[in-house]
Amino acid sequence: MTDQTPRRLRYAMIGGGQGAFIGAVHRHAIALDGLAELAAGAFSSTPERALASGRSLGVSAAHNHASWQGLLDAELKRPADERVDAVVIVTPTDGHFPIAQAFADAGFHVVCDKPLVHTSEQAGTLVATVAKRGTVFGVTYNYTGYPMIRQAREMVRSGALGSIRKVVVEYNQGWLATALEATGNKQAGWRTDPARSGIAGALGDIGSHAENLVSTVTGLAIEELIADLGALVPGRALDDDASILLRYAGGARGVLVASQINAGLENDLRLRVSGEQGTLEWRQEEPNRLVHHRVDGPTQILTRGSPWLFEAARRAGRIPPGHPEGFIEAFANVYRGVFAEIGARRAGTCADPLDADYPTVADGARGVCFIERAVASSTARCWQRFAFDESLAKLPIVSPNFG
Repeated sequence: MTDQTPRRLRYAMIGGGQGAFIGAVHRHAIALDGLAELAAGAFSSTPERALASGRSLGVSAAHNHASWQGLLDAELKRPADERVDAVVIVTPTDGHFPIAQAFADAGFHVVCDKPLVHTSEQAGTLVATVAKRGTVFGVTYNYTGYPMIRQAREMVRSGALGSIRKVVVEYNQGWLATALEATGNKQAGWRTDPARSGIAGALGDIGSHAENLVSTVTGLAIEELIADLGALVPGRALDDDASILLRYAGGARGVLVASQINAGLENDLRLRVSGEQGTLEWRQEEPNRLVHHRVDGPTQILTRGSPWLFEAARRAGRIPPGHPEGFIEAFANVYRGVFAEIGARRAGTCADPLDADYPTVADGARGVCFIERAVASSTARCWQRFAFDESLAKLPIVSPNFG
């Protein structure tokens, strides 16, 4: 009698090796639900460091590779049922497109960190490849995984706020308040380098999160924007501060702030959504609370794990009310959505939409277009139209100019 229990999903990781903060976060998040196991990898752009990282993580020699190209070649030589099910890309942004395009085109499911790629042309190519190959492609906008963000989304969808009128999203950090990149700090070095990060600094690194958070919660589509980007630390090549006014389809207005030079602040992401009937407020540093200000009643503080939350929010929690959940669990919820979709496809079924809840390649592509339009607006010092759809008509690429 043969065992009919389906095997656990297997994934490979590219980047995220020794000394990389975010790689460990992704691995911990994936391990939280036990849906997939690390089976292979190419953990650094430096061959020696890549192999050493793989050994330290317990990856077998046959699946531990010095380069992502070697990983892809090796996986393609294996029988289909012995290959990894997904590839997780946690390299600096300049590596995202060539790696994601190669693996998606070869038929592998992909999860990629944000921002997705450098240009909307690259994003359009990825969207087309994913559509052609029929693969799953998730983008780790991890803040969408917080239970109270999903509660906010469902409240907006249900009409609890009425028509949305104003959205304010702020993402304030202070870690780049000094020229940290000049000290040899690896993270600061690549994030402030146009060759690695692309045309945007803080706007791409954290502003992309802010744009995605508003889109996820409200469903609003940007029609036009005007941006003021600047490098406030002398000598920095990319923006470290961004202020953007937004006009949405239907008449709503928005303000987006993304700044990494707020000395003393840590990870101060906050969202306020106001409609005709009330306002919602959420802070990432207090993620288990959602404040609902009602036009016709008292202010309510909704808490994670409560039985009266929407099902999408309840499913995103793992432990009883009163026990804090946070950053790792939010990441894990994104991965749970991706692996639910992959598992359902492998079984020949359709995933429950509440289970397969994750940002897609289209979300990542919209984020890239947002970055381009904001940089173009700041450079030209004028309003820019923002038109996005999955066909991703090529937008002109501009260079940052903060003079």
